[in-house]
This record gives sequence, C-alpha cells and structure tokens, in this order.
Amino acid sequence: MNTSRRSFLASLSAALGAAALAPGVRGAAARPPRILLRSSWQTVNIGDIAHTPGVLTLLQTHLPEAEIMLWPSSVADGVAEMLRRNFPKVQIVQGAALKAAFAECDFLLHGSGPSLVAQKDLAKWRAATGKPYGIYGITLGALDAEARELINNAKFIFFRDSVSLQFAKDHGVTCPVMEFGPDGAFGVKLRNDAAAEQFLRAHELEDGKFLCCIARLRNTPYWKIKPGHAFDAKKHARNEAMKEHDLAPLRAAIAAVVRQTKLKVLICPEDSSQMQINKENLVDKLPADVLPRVVWREHYWLTDEALSTYVRSAGLFGCEMHSPIMCIGNGIPAIVCRWQEQTSKGFMWRDIGLGEWLFNLDEESEIPGLVPAVLAMAKDPAAAKAKAAKARAFVEQRQRETMAIVKQALPKA
Repeated sequence: MNTSRRSFLASLSAALGAAALAPGVRGAAARPPRILLRSSWQTVNIGDIAHTPGVLTLLQTHLPEAEIMLWPSSVADGVAEMLRRNFPKVQIVQGAALKAAFAECDFLLHGSGPSLVAQKDLAKWRAATGKPYGIYGITLGALDAEARELINNAKFIFFRDSVSLQFAKDHGVTCPVMEFGPDGAFGVKLRNDAAAEQFLRAHELEDGKFLCCIARLRNTPYWKIKPGHAFDAKKHARNEAMKEHDLAPLRAAIAAVVRQTKLKVLICPEDSSQMQINKENLVDKLPADVLPRVVWREHYWLTDEALSTYVRSAGLFGCEMHSPIMCIGNGIPAIVCRWQEQTSKGFMWRDIGLGEWLFNLDEESEIPGLVPAVLAMAKDPAAAKAKAAKARAFVEQRQRETMAIVKQALPKA
C-alpha cells in the first residue's frame, strides 16, 4: 500500500470513528439513507455525461427518500452547472470532501460505464469503510483478480448487455445478484428547450420533420480532444482504413431519406471530435442534390440541448450508442450501427427487443439492410414510434426491478 493511500485510510478511519459517535448517524436516529454515486467519467462525450443524470433520475424516482452525493471524475465544461440546475439536492463531492462523504454515506453505487471504470475507487471504499456497494449498468469484457473479488463482494451487479453477463458467468463471477440492467443513460430526462428551439429555427428544422445522424470512427481520437492524450498511430491507422467502409452506408441512408421522403437530416455529434468527422466523411461527400436538405451542426453541445433536439426529431441513426439510448428512453426511434472496437454494448439493442435496428458493420451481410431500415423509420413514423415505445416499456420495467434491488441492498436504519 503506498504512502498516500495509507494516509487517506488512516484519516478516514478517524473520521468514521467520529461519525459513529455523532448524533443523526444511520441506526442512531431516523435519517434518510445516503448513497455515494461514483460516476461522471468525462465531459467530451454527451453519453458519458448522460450516465450521471440518468442514474440520478432513477434514484430520485424510485428511492425518493435517499440523499445522494455524486463523486465525479469530471464535471467541467458546464456539466456541474447543468447537474445543479436539475438536481439541486445532490451534493457534488471531490477532493477533501470525499473523506466526509465516505464517513456519512451508507452505500456506494458505481454508475454505468464501459467497464468497471472506478475499480480502484471501489477497492478504496471497501478497504476504508467496509460498507456495502453495488454496480449499475456496465459492460464487462476483461477481468483481473481484483475486479473479480470486488464484483463477487458487491451486493449486485447489473450488466447493460447480455454478452457481458455471459462473460461474467463464463469467468466464474459469483456476485449474489447478476442480471441485465439497462444503461443509466436510458433514464435521462434533461432538457434545454430554448437552445434547441433556437438552433432548429435558425436551420429551418421543424418538429417531426427531420432525422438525426451521427458518424464516428472506429477509435475515438482522444489525442485531438483531451489534453495529455498521446497520438496513437495504430488506432489512427485503423480509423483511416475503416472510415469509408463504416460511413459510406450512412451517406447512402442520408441520400435515400432526402430523395425519397420530405424529411431533412441533421448531422450532429455525440463527442467533441465528431463535428469534424461528420463534416469530412458525411457532409463533404454527399451528392449535390442532397445537400440543400442536410444541416451540419458544427459546434459541440451538452446532453440537455441534444436531448431537447432528439425528442423533436422523427428518429436517429448512426454509429454511436448513447444518443440512441437517450432517444429510446424518451420514446424516439433509433437505429444503431456497431463494430468490435465499441465493446459489446451495442448488443443491448437485441436485449431490449430492437434487434432489427442493430447493424453490426463487422458483418458484411448486415450492411445492406441499413438503408431500408432507415427509410422504413422515415416513411412510417407511427410504426417506428410504436417499436420504440415497446422497447422503452421493457427498459422502464427493468429500471423498476433493478432499483428495487438497489433499495433492498441499502443498510437498514
């Protein structure tokens, strides 16, 4: 154990001892349960931002009596302000405030993510407090000895895709509750209607009369959007090799929508690298007759404005995951393209009954189906919305069931 961790645990132990003697602690007096949510992994992607307000909404809906503290990795770039506007009772704790949060909170909840993102922090919580914890809506594709022990000792783990659940079972994970549990971002209800309406008016996009489209590369070029990330020549080469293969089908779908329907297409980003990716690989390569009914969003946005835009659209298609998740969580049709570099998360579309709207671009036989699927969504909005509503109902049922398990796992007063 390194010196800094030893010092943290020693000071925390003293704080825990003091808290045990203080009035109002759980068990000594009636008070609400306190949950420490470990989430908010980064702000360069509206999906990573969305995990937190999604889970906060679920907690406030299903466990309204609980007091919630948020332990984030990053809430910069206007995200903290957005969260405070929408969740004024949630305390954001970082730095020195974590010592008190460890002492005061009864339970740690690891939020949704691409893996056991905060593995080291779960280990720190377990070693320092001995208090219970659970894991909500992650993908799992790798497992070391520490992760296995942490998961086995959790009260529950919910996997956001069935492939991850099977991986855990195949690798001997024995957590007492292991189930499919939807990604937390399905719960997002944020809105910034004023910003969305201003943008839509400026670009003559009418409610229900446009589709959204998002392109991405096989590997997110973090070296362009996050300070300190070194250029990765291998990932860049893979991006360059596959971008035409992966994104030409999106261009074909855009052209088909414009030529065969009255809808427009808004090309928009999920992360802050994608404005350029969208421009170079979609907009700049579209046929001249298609361009007049295509709008390119050239600026990044936050989750609230994005969702206010999505709910005014007729649907979304593209190569991202969390914009579709937020769409389905709000009853908007969404088609997903995926590939192996994105982990197994895309297979959640099959898990929630939307297999016909999932296209695995690593399977050449699936690619020709994309354009017909997008056209069907565009031409029969009632059927598309009915399909989205059915998936949403399934997700909401699982949200109720998983939140009941979270509630049951909290220490009793």
